[in-house]
Amino acid sequence: MRNFLTPPPFKNEIAEEEVGPRYRKLRWQVFLGIFIGYAGFYIVRKNFSMAIPGLEALGFQTGELAVVLSMNAIAYGFSKFLMASISDRSNARRFLPLGLVLAALSMAFMIVPVQWLGVEHKSWAIILMAVLNFLVGWFNGMGWPPCGRVMTHWFSIKERGRWMSVWNCAHNIGGALVGPMATYGATWFGSWFYGAHTEYYFLIGTYLFPAAVAVLIAIIAYSLIRDTPQSCGLPSIEKWSGHAAKSYSEKSEQVLSIRDIFKTVLSNKLLWYIAFANAFVYMVRYGCLDWVPKILTDKGIDLTSTGWAYFAYEFAAIPGTLFCGWLSDKVFHGRRALPTILFMILVGVAIFIYWRNLDNLIIIIACLIAIGFFIYGPVMLIGVQALDLAPKNASGTAAGLTGFLGYVLGTAVLANLVIGFTMKNAGLDMVFIELLAACVISILFMMLTFRSEQYLVRTDKVA
Repeated sequence: MRNFLTPPPFKNEIAEEEVGPRYRKLRWQVFLGIFIGYAGFYIVRKNFSMAIPGLEALGFQTGELAVVLSMNAIAYGFSKFLMASISDRSNARRFLPLGLVLAALSMAFMIVPVQWLGVEHKSWAIILMAVLNFLVGWFNGMGWPPCGRVMTHWFSIKERGRWMSVWNCAHNIGGALVGPMATYGATWFGSWFYGAHTEYYFLIGTYLFPAAVAVLIAIIAYSLIRDTPQSCGLPSIEKWSGHAAKSYSEKSEQVLSIRDIFKTVLSNKLLWYIAFANAFVYMVRYGCLDWVPKILTDKGIDLTSTGWAYFAYEFAAIPGTLFCGWLSDKVFHGRRALPTILFMILVGVAIFIYWRNLDNLIIIIACLIAIGFFIYGPVMLIGVQALDLAPKNASGTAAGLTGFLGYVLGTAVLANLVIGFTMKNAGLDMVFIELLAACVISILFMMLTFRSEQYLVRTDKVA
């Protein structure tokens, strides 16, 4: 396996007159590969949520299924950090498809505990589902790091914000496909496997059909992705574009040991600042998104209107992310802290208006659109900033650190447990105060990086 994942060796550079055309062609090709590949991960990530109604109809209890559901987020948070250190030492062309295939297989096997164990052996079925959903989350953690590796090697620091803002939309597209695939997969293929046993059709739509599509996507991604420009006979992106981080050196092109990768990342105080900022950004992101249905239904707003509010929040993310990436590159010249701070201020304003108008559905939807528009920009930019702050050969681990705190501390602990406990015991007003406090804390952490950002762009040509 180690030899399978070893990065390909650098090739002799091709003739100078061929560099430009080949570079431009391969950049589009590898970008398409990581875009399609990353979307594929979201096709086989949170499918268990779609399966819960069908599982409950078979006799499984909500509390039991909630335990299974939680395994995914926990595994993903840890994996995004730990597997990133392996990704930094691996061939992105193989690492990403391998993770996608393993995630797809884990998802496909989710059928086993339901069909062959069932409620008659409920305890064993729940345990096996929990293990498999943990593996789904763990292997999904192999998606972001190789994409980050590709970004740092193929796209310069002055354009990375725009390219990553477009790439970041892959998860919105992949996630949006889960619902239709569950519906049509069950309709098209359910009878092939289960005949008249319609109660099992959902297993095909939520598990097997998306898994098969994900394997196909993994094959396509493998055919498109290339690890580094140097492995294709091209110069480094810094040399070709003439733009580099102030900390860039030729050593950034060398493969580090895992010990050196962790030492480089964990000793960088700026990475810790943005990682903690990310935790509070994620608290706001999922604190708003996950609790929208309960907040609105408790206020007497019907389920259909609640669903549209939920949709509006997610849909607004796409233009917001694209605008934020453009702003970071074109207006702030590769700097990430200031646009993140500005966007979080506007998120705070929208949350406050949302809080004070909980009886007005039109204002609520407008505020959720605003929150969705502005919150996903900082989510994306913090990931970009992590790539910028770390050497290229440790970029995946750096982004993994921000993701770990975002999902484990920000989502599982703060957005789910803390806000859930507060809503139950202290009331809705205190929930909104916590969300506003999270905005302020994230801004304070980002301000610590404002003057010291190590990726401030130099304009001289790289030798």
